[in-house]
Amino acid sequence: MAFVLEIDIYSSQEYIKNYIVSITREYGVLAQIFQKEHTIFCSFASNDENLKACLEAIEQRLPASCFLRGTKQYETDTNPQTLPSFKQIYPLSLGLCPACQKEMFDPSSRRYYYPFTSCSHCGAQHSFLSEYPFERKNSALKFFQMCATCKEETERTGIRENHQLNSCHTCGIPVRVLSKSSERYANDAGSFLTMFEVAAKAIVDKKRVLIKTTFGYRLFYLKDFANAESILLMINAQKITHYLSLINAEFNALLSIERPLLHVTISDEELKSQLKANTAYVKYPDDGFSILLSTQLQKLGVDYCAYETADANTQADIIIDYDLEIEAQSDMRLFLNKDISFIAEGERVSFPSLLHVKRDVLSVAHKYVNVQIDEGMLLDKMEYFDSVKVQRAVVLAKEADEVFHDSQKEMAQDEASFMSVIVEHKLFGKKCVGAHFDEEPSFLYYDAKKVMRIVPPKEFDAHDLLEKMASLREGSDRLVENIKVKLPSIYEKLLMLEEQKSITLFESVATLLGLEDTTMRGVTKEAMKFIGKGGIQIDTHVKDNRFDHIAFLSSIVSYQLAGVNRTIICYSLFESLGDYFSELIHELQSKTKAQHIVLCGSHFANQSLFSRVQRNFKNTPLLMNKSYPIGKENAVVGGIYL
Repeated sequence: MAFVLEIDIYSSQEYIKNYIVSITREYGVLAQIFQKEHTIFCSFASNDENLKACLEAIEQRLPASCFLRGTKQYETDTNPQTLPSFKQIYPLSLGLCPACQKEMFDPSSRRYYYPFTSCSHCGAQHSFLSEYPFERKNSALKFFQMCATCKEETERTGIRENHQLNSCHTCGIPVRVLSKSSERYANDAGSFLTMFEVAAKAIVDKKRVLIKTTFGYRLFYLKDFANAESILLMINAQKITHYLSLINAEFNALLSIERPLLHVTISDEELKSQLKANTAYVKYPDDGFSILLSTQLQKLGVDYCAYETADANTQADIIIDYDLEIEAQSDMRLFLNKDISFIAEGERVSFPSLLHVKRDVLSVAHKYVNVQIDEGMLLDKMEYFDSVKVQRAVVLAKEADEVFHDSQKEMAQDEASFMSVIVEHKLFGKKCVGAHFDEEPSFLYYDAKKVMRIVPPKEFDAHDLLEKMASLREGSDRLVENIKVKLPSIYEKLLMLEEQKSITLFESVATLLGLEDTTMRGVTKEAMKFIGKGGIQIDTHVKDNRFDHIAFLSSIVSYQLAGVNRTIICYSLFESLGDYFSELIHELQSKTKAQHIVLCGSHFANQSLFSRVQRNFKNTPLLMNKSYPIGKENAVVGGIYL
């Protein structure tokens, strides 16, 4: 007999499966463990005397994942005869698992307060990669020899079996601490502890601390210095819900091994006042440096601080650095509501990845490529690979100036993104319609063979903006005159926009509304301040089969003339865009008889917009990327099949 455990996981990555394999090998339990179609299948020998202890260890030590959806258990007649095998093909960048965190805080451990602590299944391993294959000699740690104890640890079963980046205080990486008056090194438990105590005290004293974490440079400070680029680092897990209004899925995601970035609502009035916002991008400490710093901050009574992504030249009162070259990935930003979750954007966790197919084509998008290996196709940044032999190349239009192959063609971002959803949901041979939205909307159709643009994107052009607004329709010239007379500040902004050589539609919207953060992010944050039930109708008409930017902006300015609050305008424009997408997709679906609706593009990761579209298609599933971001990063996947 065999005891079977099935785990539903909304990801194609196998780090959770591999963690289970390592624990099973550690206990010597015969088992068959594999992952297929987003399910981890674990079949254990029921008569193994260590099975109970092994299952308890899995329950206690297995990291939480924001992609886990549920489990079920049953018994079968098939009895496993061998130990499961573990092979690490590529490194990922994850938070630290419970076992590694426990070791960092154990005074008797070889890794007490050692910020580079990790195992085969956690930590910022990809940051240290130099080239493939993933081996220590091809990493930033190639000049650091493992001590005998660490070496032995990688040769026995357990979570550090074959751990290429294993190290401890004995063989580890010294860290340099710089201030205006001194320079010193941390290279043992005592000096590392002191380093984090000093850094935490400096932050409490309203100083800025720049740390080269294993996820790259981060500038830490108190919330008082928060700006549009700041991320709120929630330090005290027990008080997260005191400051933030979260659904259970959001709370669990923050503490998961993936450590995603979330855009959430603030519930604490004092924090709202300090940040001058109702929402914030938040994160829970992820790597050794952030976790150890946060522990010391919490001891000083700090429940949260702020940080922003930085570089080696960022000015700070204290700098914590080390002499290893690392390449950090962008954070995974997760979208969550009560019905659905998806990756809005970012590289971490999604890349590198493995597709279990082989195609004789090179896809190039945002410096990511696909390279054939024994197991299938490995997707990662091109800098980690040597040359490859393929029949042809498909290259994103913005990168097509570089020649990668004699037989090379361009691909468009929207078509590649759309195709990536087809690939993930295995919709080959089935008709699909849908939209891509990243700055500019476009509508696409998959006729069961290829992707076609039905309504292509139209780049926003602010040149002669006032003249275009005046000639929009009969009487529009009076609108422009009223703006000049009644809202001279808005008129000046419109004149300023005309001089911009390259400005996006939502940068223009944010500028007109006087938002401090003049990006799509700023408009989104302002929209989330709205508490009412319904907004106003913003003009989303189509002209010459394209989205009419001028009508859209004119409508916004008209409401400003009428004295409508900018929060209502921001909320309403996303609701109106939701109706716009819904109407056109309904029309396309009716004409093409398509069975499936596909959405892609990072701008759909907006609560107001997505909720509106979701409501309009309440009886039809909206298909989006599952393992990859819905934004630009998914293009390399779709390009393989274009």
